[in-house]
Amino acid sequence: MRVAPVGGTAVQDHVALAEIELCGELIIAASAAEERLSMESIDEVLRVGEERDVSNADGPGSVARSISA
Repeated sequence: MRVAPVGGTAVQDHVALAEIELCGELIIAASAAEERLSMESIDEVLRVGEERDVSNADGPGSVARSISA
């Protein structure tokens, strides 16, 4: 049996981590709501209205938060 070496050969999947974070936020929102979440509420929690700002000087992956209400 082989065991992974101690000290960090872990690979991070940033897309998977982002999906897990969004799922957590959705679970928190659903548990805090008294009724079922509307599609609009789900979209807001999942930040569906965000647009990527590729011209931003902060570099790739910068996000302009423009959640449509």
